[in-house]
Amino acid sequence: MKFERLAIPDVVLITPSIYRDDRGFFSEVWNARALGEAGLNLDFVQDNHAYSQPVGTVRGLHFQVPPMAQDKLVRCPRGAILDVAVDIRRSSPTFGKYVSAVLSDENWQQLLVPKGFAHGYITLKPDSEVLYKVTEYYSPAHDKGIAWDDPAIGIDWGEPANNAVLSSKDKMQPRLRDAAQLFD
Repeated sequence: MKFERLAIPDVVLITPSIYRDDRGFFSEVWNARALGEAGLNLDFVQDNHAYSQPVGTVRGLHFQVPPMAQDKLVRCPRGAILDVAVDIRRSSPTFGKYVSAVLSDENWQQLLVPKGFAHGYITLKPDSEVLYKVTEYYSPAHDKGIAWDDPAIGIDWGEPANNAVLSSKDKMQPRLRDAAQLFD
């Protein structure tokens, strides 16, 4: 596994090795020891799987507040997404900034989104699937979000955003400046 810290170094792009032959491929996509050796000691408790049919499906920007805050390890084994992490730690020098990466079945990369970040993605191909591990169980009482298109954050979602498909919940998320609960 290759580990690359992004412009906000708490967010890590992980590239697992993939071995292909005439039968298909094999890949070890998660290994606690390898992550630990990279300084990423995480105890995952839940796996989530999302499927989105249309290009331009936006899911996010979501997070859970303490004590149920989650680290997420995100991958896209089918299709392609632009995956985004927004720093929502008020005391951080990168508060309100974001990093993004294209995750796809072609590049086989994963994004580690730590606690203190809002997470979201937009599908770049039809019939995209996203799998992600989390370090805390889902808790509706701690589930929060911010607007995916907040101009103060200025995420470049690309052309698929021109026809964005959102849930009613995501259409109603507050802007970052109006979010009642973030991370201190």
